[in-house]
Order: sequence, then structure tokens, then C-alpha cells
Amino acid sequence: MAKNGHNGFALGIDIGGSGIKGAPVDLEKGTFVGKRMRVDTPQPSTPEAVIDIVAQVVEHFKDEVGDAPIGVTVPAVVTHGTVRSAANIDHAWIDFDGAKAMAKRLGRGVTLVNDADAAGYGELHYGAAKKEDGLVILTTLGTGIGSAILYRRLLVPNSELGHLEIDGKDAESEAASSVKDTLGLSYEDYATRLQRYYEVVEALFSPDLFIVGGGISKDAKQFLPLLKLRSPIIPAVLQNKAGIIGAARLAAEAADFEF
Repeated sequence: MAKNGHNGFALGIDIGGSGIKGAPVDLEKGTFVGKRMRVDTPQPSTPEAVIDIVAQVVEHFKDEVGDAPIGVTVPAVVTHGTVRSAANIDHAWIDFDGAKAMAKRLGRGVTLVNDADAAGYGELHYGAAKKEDGLVILTTLGTGIGSAILYRRLLVPNSELGHLEIDGKDAESEAASSVKDTLGLSYEDYATRLQRYYEVVEALFSPDLFIVGGGISKDAKQFLPLLKLRSPIIPAVLQNKAGIIGAARLAAEAADFEF
């Protein structure tokens, strides 16, 4: 697939629990081309209802991207296009072949990936991990904890490190940023929870770099300096754009797009 045929663009779409967002992505720069489109996630968020919104996003950007590759994220484990879990989306997604259903609805191929994996891939090529060739672990702190493992610039998908059992509890139930908000924790108190989480992940993987994403990353200066780890830990650069950008990049690579 020739790069010139798509002006160097691909379309990224990020399915979340509250909103579905999409934008054409300039694959050389890792930036949006024009304004992002956002539509509320339908309730219930069944596959059929969500795919209808995905089709609306694709139609909205048809003049900008034409038949460019399409990458879509979902807050779930995805293996070979089939969704294997459901976080903040309807449980009807479990064991549903989302990539096949989207391709049928759109009349073209779709690359379907886990949302944290897409965010990590975006940071790898255009953001905080751009210059790192070793082992990188990205975590997204939000309603839960998403994760992406990247090694020698390759993605190891579906890591789900937010569900590690630490001290007898599911990690994200103690250290997601939603817990900070629910309990009204100060950043100092929240950092104590993060310290325990990251020191366990560090002991298991010894990464060259941790990257912290999610909405709370904009306040990284208030809590990352409180963490004492061997591995460097830095905030994400692309913030809430990372999933769209990473999904677009993964779709372009799956389509043998020329960079």
C-alpha cells in the first residue's frame, strides 16, 4: 500500500467507556490531522451499537483519509481481532470477533487492539519512549490500570498488569487514579499506593523505563518525584491522544504501509 495514496495518514478510533473518539493521524509526525471527533459511547455499549458509532466516525473522515488503514482500540484483551474481556463496555463483547464484525460493517479491514497497547505504541514511536530501545512498561492510571509492554521496539500485547495480585488484592483496586478520587487521597497518600504497585512490577520485569499515562499524568510532578525506584519513571507525552495515534500506526503497519 503506497504511502502517497493516503497522504501519509491513517485513521485511529479509541473506544472508551464514556466516549468514542477518532481522528486522522499524520504517521510521520504522530499528530492529528484536523479536529478530533467525539461521540458519547452508547448505553448499553453492545458491539452492534458501538460499531454503528465507529462507522459514523469513518464516514465523517472519509474525505481526509479515503481508504487509508483504520485502527480501533477497545478497553479489553484482544487476540487476533477477537475481544476476550470487557472493561467499561458491555459484556456482550466477550469472545466477540470485533475485527471481523467491523470489517463487514465498513467493507474494509480493521486492526483492533487493546487501548493501553495502542497508547504504549504511540508513545514508543512519537512520545516518551521514542529514544528507548530496551524494555519499556507503560501504565495508564484511570478508572483501572492499563499496561503495555514494549521490548526492542516491539509490542508484547495484552499484558494486563493492572490485575496483578499484590498483597492479596487486585492492583488496580488499590492504585488506579479513580481510587485516589473516590477516597479523597492526597498525592502523598496516593504515592504510597503507587510505590507498592511499581516496586512489585519493577521486581518482576526490571524495565529500562516506566511511562505513566492516563489523565492524571498531567499532574505527574505532584506524585512521580515521590516514588523511589531503580528504573526511571516519566509521564507520557501524548496523553489522551496516545490511543488514537498508536492504533493508527498499528493499522498502517498491518497494511504494509510505507513510512
